[in-house]
Amino acid sequence: MKTSSAPLVDRIRQRLAEEAQEPTAHSVAAALRAENQLCGNGTVLALVDQLRRDTVGAGPLESLLATPGVTDVLVNGPDEVYLDCGRGLERSPLTFPGDESVRRLAQRLAAQGGRRLDDASPFVDVRLIDGTRFHAVLAPIARPGTLLSLRVPARHTYSLDQLLASGTLTSLGVDCLVQLVASRAAFLITGGTGSGKTTLLAALLSIVDDSERLVIVEDATELRPHHQHTVGLESRPPNIEGAGAIGLRDLVRQALRMRPDRLIVGEVRGAEVVDLLAALNTGHEGGCGTLHANSAADVPARIEALGVAAGLPRDAVHSQLASALDVIVHLSRTHLDGASGGGRILRQLAVFERNPQGLVEAVPALTFTTEGVQTGAGFDRLQSVIGPLAVPR
Repeated sequence: MKTSSAPLVDRIRQRLAEEAQEPTAHSVAAALRAENQLCGNGTVLALVDQLRRDTVGAGPLESLLATPGVTDVLVNGPDEVYLDCGRGLERSPLTFPGDESVRRLAQRLAAQGGRRLDDASPFVDVRLIDGTRFHAVLAPIARPGTLLSLRVPARHTYSLDQLLASGTLTSLGVDCLVQLVASRAAFLITGGTGSGKTTLLAALLSIVDDSERLVIVEDATELRPHHQHTVGLESRPPNIEGAGAIGLRDLVRQALRMRPDRLIVGEVRGAEVVDLLAALNTGHEGGCGTLHANSAADVPARIEALGVAAGLPRDAVHSQLASALDVIVHLSRTHLDGASGGGRILRQLAVFERNPQGLVEAVPALTFTTEGVQTGAGFDRLQSVIGPLAVPR
């Protein structure tokens, strides 16, 4: 918190650093005496706690990261700290003494991940030891000050029953998804940031038969399904010298040599889409992953953009897509009536179909609304893929 003693805390911190001492009651009391400050035991112990928070874990953000249900902690300079516990962003009363404190925390967290963060390299994206995804951009590039974004990995894997109880899924949605997994159809879970894509994917992977081997490829390990035969590969960013990077595309190729019954790409967002489409076209049934998209209808264009950027011709992307993927499971963070909100819901199931021009489109099959569920032009195609569904027509 901001206090009038911030300059004193900085001087104590500097003095301890120069003397290579840990912040203990004895060393802090000695440093206070050297600063001609007479303080009681309570003040000394409070300073020790504050200084330790500044050197251990995520410092003052540690309590927010430990909040039950938290998925994201965001710092917008020294005066604004937000957290998301599944209800949308909420402002925290926590503040920092100044931007230098935010910067110091950012540099320390970057160093924990083996990355450099300074004026010459003012932004960083790294996974911390506990699995938290950490991103930072230093001021003055960032406004209103140094910006921190921490994505907290799921502490436990939700079941479909729990997602039903929370309102993310309806009973019909659960039935559809169970049939989708059992059919071994290839699918993508799509939605915006924080819409619950990874949470739902982990729940679906947890109901895959234990006789199947799951090989999961991720940029940062987040998927932890309750499944007895799961192995994972994680990408690696370049080191301080800019060498040693291992991308998702390399890992997808390695995964194909690991006898996967199901190949899972935690998040498709780059050239790995080419290898994933190729794999799903060569007998690897049941593959799946997540993809950022505003709606199910936008998914073919997103995949086209990724594939073309990776060097695949547009026609080839659509040809591969048409035979590789079957179903889109789209999630939303808005209410069924369209009002904005923080809840995560299953909004639509769609199927991939070619149009007369040969391009793939996402055709709605089931759309969940406040009135119930609406069937779309792709409903019969969905049933041919995953089996009959008891849905009022």
